[in-house]
Amino acid sequence: MSNSLFVSGYSDADWSCYLDDRLSTGGFVVFQGSNLVSWTALKQPTVSRSSTEAEYKAIANWIQTLLYEIGVQAPTQPRLWCDNLGAKYLASNAVFYARTKHIEVDYHFVRERVSRKLLHIDFVPNGD
Repeated sequence: MSNSLFVSGYSDADWSCYLDDRLSTGGFVVFQGSNLVSWTALKQPTVSRSSTEAEYKAIANWIQTLLYEIGVQAPTQPRLWCDNLGAKYLASNAVFYARTKHIEVDYHFVRERVSRKLLHIDFVPNGD
């Protein structure tokens, strides 16, 4: 058991994986130190128009679940690893917004947390 309070997580989505309705599956795992504290994999409630959108929805779900519903208070900025560079860039660069108006609510939700230094999103290659 780790005594570290550092919160980190891994997020991933399987874009448009359901052939009957083209919904995606989004999931994440959350660690506090080296201890696994939460995980989930859920069918997303709306159709995503791109893999970046599916990943971004998974990130937004991670934030809502971790930071609000289960009330984990991190003394340092949580780090979320995701395998989609588009989602990482979207979270930190407002220039991408014009191409993503269809995910406006999730965009503002995640971007606000990144800009307020409440969350840091990093890239991890899919093979890792």
